Amino acid sequence: MDIQGRFVAIDRYQQRHAWLGFLLAVRQKYSEDQGGYLAATITYYGFFSIFPLLLVATTVLGFVLRGRHHLQQSLVHSALGQFPLIGDSLQSGHLRGNGLALGLGLVLSLWSGMGVFVAAQNAMDSIWGIPFGRRGSFVQSRLRALGLLAVLGAGVVGTTVLSGLGTAGASYGVEWKIGAVALSTLLDVGLFWVAFKLLTSGDVTWRCLRGGAIAAGIGWQILQSVGAYYVGHELKSASTVYGTFATVIVLLSFVYLSTHVTLLAAEGNVVADRRLWPRSFSLLGQRPPTDADRRALRQLADLHAQRAASDST
Repeated sequence: MDIQGRFVAIDRYQQRHAWLGFLLAVRQKYSEDQGGYLAATITYYGFFSIFPLLLVATTVLGFVLRGRHHLQQSLVHSALGQFPLIGDSLQSGHLRGNGLALGLGLVLSLWSGMGVFVAAQNAMDSIWGIPFGRRGSFVQSRLRALGLLAVLGAGVVGTTVLSGLGTAGASYGVEWKIGAVALSTLLDVGLFWVAFKLLTSGDVTWRCLRGGAIAAGIGWQILQSVGAYYVGHELKSASTVYGTFATVIVLLSFVYLSTHVTLLAAEGNVVADRRLWPRSFSLLGQRPPTDADRRALRQLADLHAQRAASDST
């Protein structure tokens, strides 16, 4: 069988098998929606929001750890002790609380965090093909982003702490670690379920968001566990300069991969809800379009037409 014949056979195989056809349809729609560009936009705001949060965390720890030397030494040997700014201050014992730094960090965190949620709203609306007229005004989108930041931000902090206790806490038992990771995963699933609902301007039911929330929660937990293990173990003996650069690279990679996982899970919700599979596998040659191809391309064409009309006004 020649290459073209094998290609046709693969296409027929994936169209007959739902599990493979669904995965390829998710990947195809992610490419059509310019998922890489959407992920890069969210990553840009997400990465820069980390540094104001580190300033807030450093200041808060300065208040909390005052006079608690045993707790401070425990954090030195944890993953938190390897983070820029925080790690050096913990190891030198110069971590101090400062009201001005706390206020400045909170303001910068709100500004950058609002940018993250505005970008996430745009990504979810694009994935679902929400008309531009239903996405809210400039002020409405930012007020909504502030509300989402307050609701979801606290949950993300909680799941991150639980995940860190489950993967990097050397002084805890195995049962505690397993329980912390399991609870963190459940909270992740719940947070993504709520986030997918609140970030979408359209009328999307809770039921059609369930599968993507489960996939995103599990994927997020895996990335958290791998990242915490790497920072807490592999970077522990690194030099100050190398350790700082490596930690920043790990943080950037974590944000970028987490964004891809989240958007792919959201694409899975759309593909499942609108039956946008199986798609034709037209990588090496043009294949006859399926009904799912026509529906997906119709949604994409409508969205581009709306964007063109919006840009012309």
